[in-house]
Amino acid sequence: MRSKIKWTTSVPLVAVATLVLTWGRDLPPPLVVISALLLAGAVLAAVHHAEVVAHRVGEPFGSLVLAVAVTVIEVALIVTLMISGGEKAQALARDTVFAAVMITCNGILGISLLVGAVRRRIAVFNPEGTGGALAAVATIAALSLVLPSFTTSRPGPQFSPAQLAFAAVASLGLYLLFVLVQTRRHRDYFLPITTAGEVIDAEEHLDPPTARAALTSLGLLLVALVAVVGLAKGVSPAIESAVAGAGLPQAVVGVVIALLVLLPETIAAVRAAARDRMQTSLNLALGSAMASIGLTIPAIAVAMIWLEGPLLLGLGGTQTVLLALTVVVGTLTVVPGRANVLQGGIHLGLLAVFLFLAGSP
Repeated sequence: MRSKIKWTTSVPLVAVATLVLTWGRDLPPPLVVISALLLAGAVLAAVHHAEVVAHRVGEPFGSLVLAVAVTVIEVALIVTLMISGGEKAQALARDTVFAAVMITCNGILGISLLVGAVRRRIAVFNPEGTGGALAAVATIAALSLVLPSFTTSRPGPQFSPAQLAFAAVASLGLYLLFVLVQTRRHRDYFLPITTAGEVIDAEEHLDPPTARAALTSLGLLLVALVAVVGLAKGVSPAIESAVAGAGLPQAVVGVVIALLVLLPETIAAVRAAARDRMQTSLNLALGSAMASIGLTIPAIAVAMIWLEGPLLLGLGGTQTVLLALTVVVGTLTVVPGRANVLQGGIHLGLLAVFLFLAGSP
């Protein structure tokens, strides 16, 4: 136990120290490798501390803490890259947010269903809470990522300033409404349930950590997430060079960033599914998708006050079809409140299609 605590404490601190020493510098290949290893260690440490905090505050607050923390740092990364990226970064927010939605709603959700179904033959969850979360994700995704391709106030897939402000306020308002429903009015809709439909309100056979331990883990969680995103930015030039060298589209950079940033939530969701806490996994998947849009779009709207150039938000035809298919398949998955390996495999198949078309549009 001492060894584990020491490891989960020291790795985030070393990662942040490395981030400070390498910030704003061109990294040679050996430092890129070291940064990548520290990034992986920070991801695992973040998952550990997120689970400590989640155990202390209980569901669905634990999932909410991790989703919001990761998204806030993701927003900071997107804004930072947009400031220094020039014309290439005009569509970075769209590409990263759309990639986050596809990864969470198909990747995290699909692998969680697969793990849960393999363990119990049938993965059981609450359709009321999960269905409401999916409806909120579909609404704000269509508002922020689909409508810009059909408005006529500005040429191209972009909002006018007034439209962007309205979309930002509406997205944030819907997200806050969902959080209120999730944490207060209908909290029981987002608690894990057994295969018999009984609500699991606490982890069995485990004493919750002390308030001091939970606060320490919360601080280390934030440190680890800062390290994850900062080191991801540090290795992003190498990623961009590799993408360009492979002849892949610029949108692949947004996909890679989303994959890196969502690693902590992915691991946490799979662990929850392995413990037969399927609702926790779905809270993480859909809550992360909602936070990625509901917090990113308002932040980008504010950042556009001083950022130059257009902000391309509207999805193309192929991306819109994938988003629509994800919503339809997700609806059919969550309505029964029960899923098997077939549903998990279908969602992972949609993720594979997205990844393939991102590299070969």
